[in-house]
Amino acid sequence: MGARYDFRQWGEGDDFSDIDADELLRLAMDEYLETGDLNEAIDRLLTEGFTTESGEKIEGLRKLLEETRRKRRELEQAGNPDGEMQKYRDWLREIEELEKTDLIELQREADESGDERRAEVTRDLVSQKTMQQDLMPEGLGERLRSFQNYDFVSSEAREQYEQLISELREDVLNTYFEANKEFFANPNPEELARMRSMMDALSTMIEQDRRDEDLDPTFDSFMENYGDYFPGAETLEDVVRAMAERAAAAEAMFNSLSPDQQRELRGMFDQMMSDMDLNFSMSRLVDNLRLATPDIDWQGQPRLRGDEPASFADARRAAEQLAELGDLEDFLGKMNPAQGLPEIDVEAVRRNLGPDAATQVEKLQRAVKGLSDNGLVDREGRRLELTAKGVRQIGQAALKDLFKKLKGSATFGSHRENSIARGGDREESSKAWEPGQPFSLHLPQTLRNAVFRNGPGTPVKLAVDDFVVEEYEATKKSATVFAIDLSLSMAMRGNLMPAKKMTLALTQLIRSRYPRDFVAVVGFGLLAHEIRLEDVPALTIDYSYGTNLQHALALSRHLMRSESGDRQIVVVTDGEPTSHLMANGEPFFHYPPVIETLQATMAEVLRCTKAGITINTFALDIERTQFPFVEQIARVNGGRAFYTSVDDLGSYVLDDFVQHRQRR
Repeated sequence: MGARYDFRQWGEGDDFSDIDADELLRLAMDEYLETGDLNEAIDRLLTEGFTTESGEKIEGLRKLLEETRRKRRELEQAGNPDGEMQKYRDWLREIEELEKTDLIELQREADESGDERRAEVTRDLVSQKTMQQDLMPEGLGERLRSFQNYDFVSSEAREQYEQLISELREDVLNTYFEANKEFFANPNPEELARMRSMMDALSTMIEQDRRDEDLDPTFDSFMENYGDYFPGAETLEDVVRAMAERAAAAEAMFNSLSPDQQRELRGMFDQMMSDMDLNFSMSRLVDNLRLATPDIDWQGQPRLRGDEPASFADARRAAEQLAELGDLEDFLGKMNPAQGLPEIDVEAVRRNLGPDAATQVEKLQRAVKGLSDNGLVDREGRRLELTAKGVRQIGQAALKDLFKKLKGSATFGSHRENSIARGGDREESSKAWEPGQPFSLHLPQTLRNAVFRNGPGTPVKLAVDDFVVEEYEATKKSATVFAIDLSLSMAMRGNLMPAKKMTLALTQLIRSRYPRDFVAVVGFGLLAHEIRLEDVPALTIDYSYGTNLQHALALSRHLMRSESGDRQIVVVTDGEPTSHLMANGEPFFHYPPVIETLQATMAEVLRCTKAGITINTFALDIERTQFPFVEQIARVNGGRAFYTSVDDLGSYVLDDFVQHRQRR
């Protein structure tokens, strides 16, 4: 039966360049092994950004923070609500000049008419109008209201005043509400009454909700009547949040001005609301919104200091955006990325910084979430902890790195001899055949490849590329203990991370390719102790002085006491023994090493040798370890001594281990 495939149009959300959680862990591996702190390693990666294996550059949260600060500075200079106030001041001044010009012209025409009565009446009218204007308050709001009761002589001045009031009403309403422009431009009494009813109904629901009472009106009936004010809202919380954020942003806009400017602007807003008979309902609603949203900063003071005037609605939107950017900046500046990344509001990032920034954040969020979803990490309280699967994943990555480094090396041996090894157990695995390799065909897979290549039908024609061979593993067991120096000098010289990486790679190789083998890890400083494989990545140095190789060898020998077959201890150290166990079991330390320490260590070398355990020593600091004792261990035990740098440690140990395992 043939395979069946369904297809669909590619669309939003289909992102084929996501960061794989395994890759994120691999990228954090060296940092983690260096510090022993998974959270610190992930945090640094998320903060600084990285380049994926495919070459994609992922910007870190530091870049997002910088972009947030840049956008905030840009918004602060984008506009100034006081500039809008100045626009209305200048406009009103022009209206007054138009009125004054027409009054002067009216007086001139009366004087030139020769009619004394007309001239006298006109003179009284002009004097009355002039006095009426002179007595008007200086504040823009009160002055605008005074002109409502003023009978203009100039028809052009009257038209300009009506247009000013219309735009100002639209500007004020648009600061708090979202509705169509036609409604704002010239709201009729019925529409204003509906707006007032909406505010009263919303206040009532907030008050009832605060008292845990049944809502009346219900939210559904409220949205049926007033849903056009809150597009997209699905719950009462959505409505309250939307209205509260606008009101808080309007308050922030007021707070951005000087005290005198605030006083003037607040007075004008109050005047306009009062003129539209909305003042009481608005005040009640704002008070309820404050109580319902204690998490919103109602005292925000964004700096709106641009040179260009901004409408009150635009200034409110800028203040709202500045509040979001301020929250994002505070969050990014204080959070631990691995912990706080899931809480970043991606839509806020999209609104303020654009779709590219939002996409980067989403990728990071999915990658961090994938660490848990794929079982690589567990969350212990506020910290990430590596799971056993995660340790294996790191070991596999370290092993892959070492094999890449050794690929093509003339000294690197193969896993298997040039034979089929039919005496061993067949593995449940197969692999592609390589030219020159003797093989036992995995017939089902080979035939399947040929059919896939040629299609159904007989005869089935085989090609070289179709060949798949069965894999066998040797039945002979072996045991390996990795003894890792944890003395202070290992960390000071940067030797610990390569040692841990090598250990993880080799233990992963043994577990995956030689599952019957015994493997253990011993760490030694002033004393030696067994280390669980799961704890190797977070391993740190022993801050007490001492390199107790004697105890490490004794513990390694003890761990392999019940193991059969070939047994070896792989010692990784950067110095000579400076500590040993005394007869009472207490550790003794002295630097430079004393004869007692060297004798106790050599005595343990002899015990290991008599037990048939091979000791291979990898000396990391060539200058410090060029002393006869390492070579004496090799001569007495029959093992080998390698002098290598930290860069080559993993390659040396892997190459030696695989070739030694091959010979066995």
